[in-house]
Amino acid sequence: MSLKTRYSSFDFECGTDEAGRGCLAGPVTAAAVILPDLFKNKILNDSKQLSEKKRQLLKPIIETESVCFAVKHIFEDEIDTINILNASIKAMHESIDQLTIQPDYIIVDGNKFKPYKSVPYETIVKGDSKYLSIAAASVLAKTYRDEFMEKIHNEFPMYNWKQNKGYPTKAHRAAIKKYGVTKYHRKSFRLLPEQYQLDL
Repeated sequence: MSLKTRYSSFDFECGTDEAGRGCLAGPVTAAAVILPDLFKNKILNDSKQLSEKKRQLLKPIIETESVCFAVKHIFEDEIDTINILNASIKAMHESIDQLTIQPDYIIVDGNKFKPYKSVPYETIVKGDSKYLSIAAASVLAKTYRDEFMEKIHNEFPMYNWKQNKGYPTKAHRAAIKKYGVTKYHRKSFRLLPEQYQLDL
């Protein structure tokens, strides 16, 4: 099934999505993308369905062929303060803020969003596998976040963020148990299963 170009009849429809909601460390990252009407790409899909190689291939295509795009990180201290859902929506809002053209319609992956200014919007469950602009936003959010996690991996290599990107893998949890937490860990998350106590 090929992805649709747009949901609404507005000129500047923006797709937005986030990456990293379920991670134990690092930011939640959102992207907003406005694509031209005639944009086509056979590979583009929900970033979770794509290999890292394909995402890296798509990133410069989206950046050069989009009408405009923006990416925003919200970091762990703010996630801990306002909670992950609010942080995800804030990251989407702030990425839309940074677009060089303000959208006149917004389509959002998932079922949670808060009004952005007075711009009409629609939340679409699995939107990243239905609409090209949301898929493009999912690819940018994922690739920018992965780059950030690879960068901070060098600071704390024992957590292997280069590989797990901060997600709760067994190895990541074992490293938290052994080495404790870093400034990049989300203290409001259950970093270890119930049977372990963690001193924060």
